[in-house]
Amino acid sequence: MKPILLDGQSLTRDRLVEIAYGASVELDATALKAVARAAEFLAEQVRREEPIYGVSTGFGSNADKLLGAHPLRDELPDAVRSGRSLHEELQHNLIVTHAVCVGEPMAPEVVRAMLGIRINTLLKGHSGIRVKTLQALAAMLNAGIVPVVPSLGSVGASGDLAPLSHLAIVLLGGGEAFYNGERIGGGQALSRAGLQPLRLSYKEGLALNNGTAQMLAMGVLATYKLDNLLDTADLAAAMTIDAFAGRLGAFAQEVHALRPHPGQLHVAERLRDLLAGSTLADIPYHLVPKFRTWLPQSWDTEAARELRFDIGWDWVPADQRHGREKFYRRFRPFRGGKKHQPQDSYSLRCIPQVHGAVRDAVAQARRVLEIELNAVTDNPLVFPDKTDAAHVEEQVISAGHFHGMPLALAMSYVKAAIPVLASISERRLNKLVDPATNDGLPAFLIGNEDGTESGHMIVQYTAAAIVNDLTSRAHPASVFSIPTSANAEDHVSMGANEARHVLAMTQDLAKVLGLELYTAAQALDLRRDMINAARDLARRADAEALARKVQGGPAPAAPGRDAFIAEVDGLRQELAATGEFHPGAAVAAAHAAIRQRIPFLDRDRALDGEVATAVNLVESGELLAAVRRR
Repeated sequence: MKPILLDGQSLTRDRLVEIAYGASVELDATALKAVARAAEFLAEQVRREEPIYGVSTGFGSNADKLLGAHPLRDELPDAVRSGRSLHEELQHNLIVTHAVCVGEPMAPEVVRAMLGIRINTLLKGHSGIRVKTLQALAAMLNAGIVPVVPSLGSVGASGDLAPLSHLAIVLLGGGEAFYNGERIGGGQALSRAGLQPLRLSYKEGLALNNGTAQMLAMGVLATYKLDNLLDTADLAAAMTIDAFAGRLGAFAQEVHALRPHPGQLHVAERLRDLLAGSTLADIPYHLVPKFRTWLPQSWDTEAARELRFDIGWDWVPADQRHGREKFYRRFRPFRGGKKHQPQDSYSLRCIPQVHGAVRDAVAQARRVLEIELNAVTDNPLVFPDKTDAAHVEEQVISAGHFHGMPLALAMSYVKAAIPVLASISERRLNKLVDPATNDGLPAFLIGNEDGTESGHMIVQYTAAAIVNDLTSRAHPASVFSIPTSANAEDHVSMGANEARHVLAMTQDLAKVLGLELYTAAQALDLRRDMINAARDLARRADAEALARKVQGGPAPAAPGRDAFIAEVDGLRQELAATGEFHPGAAVAAAHAAIRQRIPFLDRDRALDGEVATAVNLVESGELLAAVRRR
């Protein structure tokens, strides 16, 4: 993997993801000159005994305490001078006392992304860190040392202090780290990698732990995963539409031009592409039979008896067509699986509006994250080249770039959007298994002629449980600030919690989408096979044979029988003239990828392994890859 050049200016989400998953980094030589200039400036100000926050003063609520030339105890009678540097001690203590997170360690990719972000922001040359310290940080990353960073402890201002301290403490030879898959002491990890512990200089502790790297790393990785999940959600929806033999008018270009939200336009276009070539979508209502339970006498040939269903229609008598004559001149008087209505339910018809709104939320988050990737987020900020400064406070300026609210609110938006996408997916899944809403498919998508089978019934339960859990976690952390540092930090963002929640929620969203795809593949097989079975019967048999699949018609020799048979024969001829019914090409590719790993459910069997496989197809990107190859 090619090293990623970091310069403080051009880090992108894609490059950060590469770093997160193993790429090494190089430091731009020009940027290092700016880094050196700021460090030299700070050292000169210390020599001049200028009061500078976090350099010659304490931190937070201790900002009013100026550092002396030596420890006070050195002035005791007969004291042996310690030789301690209070400036160095200040920075060291900042790291070791702030590394107090708890909980499970963050994933290695999150920690590596945090290191990449921290290195990049320090390369801006406004933090006062020395070149050697920055090089040591990069060497630790490139050596594959992953500091152990427990997941809980940041309030999102002053940045992610505690988690970043866990990063920095390993640089000092403390804490713990993963190295070659083993969890060991930080000093031991450095030694095994051939690196030496570091002693910090002016402001370096503050530069290392003051910033938004945790929430930014998690936000980037979450949106990176969501990019694929958004495409997967569109794919799942398209497969469900084909399984419903749905209506495509709701996705027409001219329709969405009238409400041109970017995400909505994008999803409508993707659905048109994913469903291109489908002969199931927009099929005439009367050609779609409904499921009937298989019986030994249902079919007339040995091959047909292998089917898992029977099919049928209800005939609409002439005396029930008054006022609807024009409709029945266009559509034959047979009611099968599709209701005679020109629109599908919201979970199908409103996919562009819902999926598109979620896409717009993620796009807003991406915009914020991309700005933050090349921003300076520590404090105070050093401006060594400001030549018109009257005093040092105009060159070392305390500000609030560590405050994570821009990221926190962006993550809150995404956090609210994820359950929306999961919810509409679960609603589509529920429609597929419910015989009251699945347009003529069998209950729970199983033939169940003996009354012993549950089919996909409980798959919907699992999806419902996950959606409920996602919904309960969607409350924004960013609206609830708890002051810290003796009220010196009296308003914080909680952005780290927000980003951590979002990253975890993406995993559960993937599970719901996997369950929909698993169910939609079963429904698609049934829908396609039922219509093709009707077509095959129409091709090999006469109108009387097809009439046996139609309920409500006159009995043989009864008045009106000839007219009824003539109408049945019209249906037979239309079915016989059609080609084989199939989904869109992209949907077919996804369906084939599922069927390579999971067979059709013709009889109840253990589903746990299949559910796990379906989820893995989504999480691994294997399913999307199959469609993209197409």
